[in-house]
Amino acid sequence: MDTLNTQSVDVSVETQKGLERRMTVRVPAAEIEQEVDTRLKKVGRTARLKGFRPGKIPAKVVRQHYGGQVRQEVMSDVIRASYARALTQEQLKPAGGPSIEPIFGESEEHFSYRATFEVYPEIKLKPIDTIAVETPKVEFDDSDVDEMLEKLRDQRADWEPVERKSAVDDRVVVDFAGKINGELFEGGEGKEVPVVVGSGQVIEDFDKALKGVTTGQSKSAKVKFPKDYPSEELAGKKAVFDLTVLRVEEKRLPAIDEEFLKSMGIEEGGLEALKDQLRQNMERELKERLKVETRNRTLDGLLKAHEIDVPNALVEEEVNVLQAEAMRRLRIEDPDKAPPRSEFRDAARRRVTLSLLVQELIRENDIELDRERVEHRIAELVAPYEKPQEAAQIYRSSRELMVQLESGVLEEQVVDFILEHAKTKEKAASFKEFMG
Repeated sequence: MDTLNTQSVDVSVETQKGLERRMTVRVPAAEIEQEVDTRLKKVGRTARLKGFRPGKIPAKVVRQHYGGQVRQEVMSDVIRASYARALTQEQLKPAGGPSIEPIFGESEEHFSYRATFEVYPEIKLKPIDTIAVETPKVEFDDSDVDEMLEKLRDQRADWEPVERKSAVDDRVVVDFAGKINGELFEGGEGKEVPVVVGSGQVIEDFDKALKGVTTGQSKSAKVKFPKDYPSEELAGKKAVFDLTVLRVEEKRLPAIDEEFLKSMGIEEGGLEALKDQLRQNMERELKERLKVETRNRTLDGLLKAHEIDVPNALVEEEVNVLQAEAMRRLRIEDPDKAPPRSEFRDAARRRVTLSLLVQELIRENDIELDRERVEHRIAELVAPYEKPQEAAQIYRSSRELMVQLESGVLEEQVVDFILEHAKTKEKAASFKEFMG
């Protein structure tokens, strides 16, 4: 709205709870009426009404036909322009859009409205050298490779029937029917269900009942469901299961022979070639996991050192993002079947808090994006492609991809900056412990 000037906007601001602000804005009614008249005159020059020649429609008729619409447009423009100027005048930085509430009957000389919104918090960073970060130090040796080899054998194991009592790590194939108070319950029946004894596949009492059984045996087992059992209908309840053991099976690991090596993609070099391949894969996975874990622990250190209010508007926007990501991952298209928003609120608050802290750290310490690092990251990403130069060009020509990549690189620079200046302490862990 060109005729509205800063001097004619009267503003008062109230601090509400936390980061919420309530701003009352008053605009002279005369300026609004003048703008309405100006726009109606423009409309009158081009409007077409039956019975009138273009440009010859009386002002009264123009107002009757177009006055309501023009006034609505003017009021919308008045609010938008005056709100922006009021924010500048009061030096306020809103986080999210405002809730606008017109105020009626206050004065005929002014149009007034109330804008309620949240502002960004004022962040005072603590000295980086006071932040404590515990970084992982992982020991990796040949025994880890050997253990991984045994896992691979275990994954390719066969199960062979045995004529003896079942023991831990045996597989028992069983039919069962469970009753509560003499009545069968939903999900309480199963046919030819394989259960590895002692593996935690089933609840504790059921697992105990499968120890020491033999093929063909039938028995009853008293089972109590844990209080925290996922099904509320069963949690804490006592049941009786009728069991029929169909088979007791023992695990037989495959020999590390030519057939096994070929199944692992090893044509030459034998067992040592397989171990070398495993070692390289494990070291690569460890490197990536260390990078992610160090990043998380470093940002956790930054987070723990600061307590700040965050705008609910930003948290809700982040909840939207996380919920949409979950829906894509779960292939859910119906909004009514989306995971509840409450599941994402804590993660969203953490993301928003970290984002605000990182932005302030970047600003306060003049951290600038390292372009060489960006190019190095692009080279890493396109290396596996058949035509890496073409793939690199696709990255550089996509603003969306580049923004995402540059954001990741800048975050890495922030993590490096914190680690360089923070109080760091290494915590040793075995490969198995660290990789879970």
